[in-house]
Amino acid sequence: MKAIVHHTYGPDGVELRDVDTPAIEDHQVLLRVHASSVNPAEWYRVHGPFFARIDSGLRRPKSLSIGGDVAGRVEAVGSDVTEFQVGDDVFGTAGGAWADYTPARALRLVKKPANVSYDDAAAVPVAALTALQALRNHGKVQAGQKVLINGASGGVDTYAVQLAKSFGAEVTAVCSTRNVEQAGALGADDVVDYTQQDFTRSGERHDLMLDIAGSRSFLEFRRVLKPDATVVAVGAPMSARGLGPLKHLIGSRVTSLGRSQRVVNFVAKITKEDLAFMSELLADGKVKSVIDRRYELAQVPDALRYLGEGHARGKIVITV
Repeated sequence: MKAIVHHTYGPDGVELRDVDTPAIEDHQVLLRVHASSVNPAEWYRVHGPFFARIDSGLRRPKSLSIGGDVAGRVEAVGSDVTEFQVGDDVFGTAGGAWADYTPARALRLVKKPANVSYDDAAAVPVAALTALQALRNHGKVQAGQKVLINGASGGVDTYAVQLAKSFGAEVTAVCSTRNVEQAGALGADDVVDYTQQDFTRSGERHDLMLDIAGSRSFLEFRRVLKPDATVVAVGAPMSARGLGPLKHLIGSRVTSLGRSQRVVNFVAKITKEDLAFMSELLADGKVKSVIDRRYELAQVPDALRYLGEGHARGKIVITV
């Protein structure tokens, strides 16, 4: 079979190779991959800044397999798996989704709605669950609250706008000129073009902020936050130098110490319950995946380069 192999660190650290079809363990299923997507986690893993090598291997990648988000069809089922059968269409996460076939833990998969495409389902897991858990688990969003989303055009961002609206919040989205129309179409009540207006001086006060772009400091954010507001710091400009996004994420939290507003950092957890929650929203048409570009498996290096440029308008999908 064909698979993307992560053989070294750096922008040229992945390539398409012929490899053996993987075996599965008792708690896994074998998926025929139809689609995957690209997340910052894979970009950092490939480029290999020091902080990303702690789990991946200090000198060279410990695992050649790569690719998390997955949507596909079950080809084989482990002896301990009871909820899936051969032929089921599913989506979730796996350890090597940038391939024709990949093993996946049954605990990180749910059945794909029939009215949702493989591409749309594959865009969901990491990005949508990050948005969901940022709003619900860590932001404690409530109906009627004012939510500010700084960075409303990327993968997490597009889900965050829709999810915040589904929870009954009043959403202000911050993005560039080229994404203003899209943010409005996704349901944002107010859209601020940061190239034309400084959103930190708008005079509005918000209950909750999702900082996805990482473009401004916490001290600047405070001007548009209520005294007891929460900032969930999700992202920062992508860089393989130094501490990368950690400088902004940790810096925001440290700067908030002793202030009335709190800053939260977290890493999303992929759970069957949250995947099922998103599956229902997708099936009902209450949330949709926004896909910017599609790349074939052999074009994964191009997809990674595009993600690294920081201009994606939604998710980048890998079709297999």
